[in-house]
Amino acid sequence: MTLIENLNWRYATKRMNGQAVPQDKLQNILTAIQLAPSCAGLQPYDVIVVSDKDVLKKISEEACQQPQILEGSHLLVFAAWKNLTADQVEEYINRIATTRNAPAESLDGFKANLMQFTQRTPEQNHNWAARQAYIGLGVAAVAAAHEKVDATPMEGFNPAVLDKVLGLEEKGLGSVVIMALGYRDEANDYLLGAKKVRRSTEDMFTIV
Repeated sequence: MTLIENLNWRYATKRMNGQAVPQDKLQNILTAIQLAPSCAGLQPYDVIVVSDKDVLKKISEEACQQPQILEGSHLLVFAAWKNLTADQVEEYINRIATTRNAPAESLDGFKANLMQFTQRTPEQNHNWAARQAYIGLGVAAVAAAHEKVDATPMEGFNPAVLDKVLGLEEKGLGSVVIMALGYRDEANDYLLGAKKVRRSTEDMFTIV
């Protein structure tokens, strides 16, 4: 199927059937997230992949009482960095130098620009990192559609409680959005087969 056909096939699945997502399909979705663009290539967020049924039950009970949490195969938690530190910038610069076999000093100008980010407040950096995480979420949704895996992005959860369940605070992370992966329950999902409701091309796009 083409990209547009895949995007027409996908929808925010409301009920899932418990079928496990094969490891190769899951890995392709995760690799797509890894390849997603981000500001300066910093990738200032982590993705926690939850499939442990006990952990999912706790998340369902305490942080997000949506059926997809328990009916899905995996839950992706996009957790943005709480701040950007000089050490993180230094690690990134060293990674570029190693990967591209370039002298670290050749990156001094780029490094100086990135170091300016560390002068912002933690709140500013977390909000910026959260926007980068949403780019990863969008890429993940498209990748899931390509793999014919149903995906449901969700904001309707308690971030503070979810962070506590997963121990994110002590890692300098804060959950910003989650996405359940699985397969649609064709007998019980009321949205199955419903037509997409979207703004018209003329209304949504301005060509200059």
